[in-house]
Amino acid sequence: MIIKKLIVGPLEENCYIVGDERTKEAIVIDPGDEPDRILDIIKTDNLRVAAIVCTHGHFDHIGAVGDIKETTGAKILIHKEEADLYNAAKDQAAFFGYNLDDIPPPDEFLSEGNEIKAGNLTFKVIHTSGHSPGGLCLYGEGTVFTGDTLFQGSVGRTDFHGGDLAKLKESFRRLMSLPNDTRVLSGHGGETTIGIEKEENMFADEFSK
Repeated sequence: MIIKKLIVGPLEENCYIVGDERTKEAIVIDPGDEPDRILDIIKTDNLRVAAIVCTHGHFDHIGAVGDIKETTGAKILIHKEEADLYNAAKDQAAFFGYNLDDIPPPDEFLSEGNEIKAGNLTFKVIHTSGHSPGGLCLYGEGTVFTGDTLFQGSVGRTDFHGGDLAKLKESFRRLMSLPNDTRVLSGHGGETTIGIEKEENMFADEFSK
């Protein structure tokens, strides 16, 4: 499995390019900014992008979807409950003082249990609301991409529009039920594992109740 991580944009968001080494088919997860850097890797590694997956609709995670779609022809996928946030991302960016280009609408909406494939790789959609209504994680191949639901040592904020602390706690508990050696790649910050987060995450005790 190919995993390339790029830290993009002013909010230092993690974009991931995930591909099958044999087939060269890939998905791009959360292309938040700096499309040229993302596309350079796709071209250099000779990858064919099958899908652009947005873990949620906040502007720092979707800012480059238009450029990636235009160049690769890949479909934009996002959870069905995230449509309103996605469509309001330009206004959200302006509120925080950033300019966001117009972005194309999603091509397909995802739901709990859907599978996304890249060559012989398969990732299952886990609906993890809390940071936002339609936040999702992708789980497969011993790895979970958690967006802004779970971070190394922390969790996503719930004080934005659509945030819900009770739902975030539930989502956290679902992720903690994954195998301890599951690799965790989040939307900001460093890499960790489920086992480490059970022991060291500052919210583990509170959220496990």
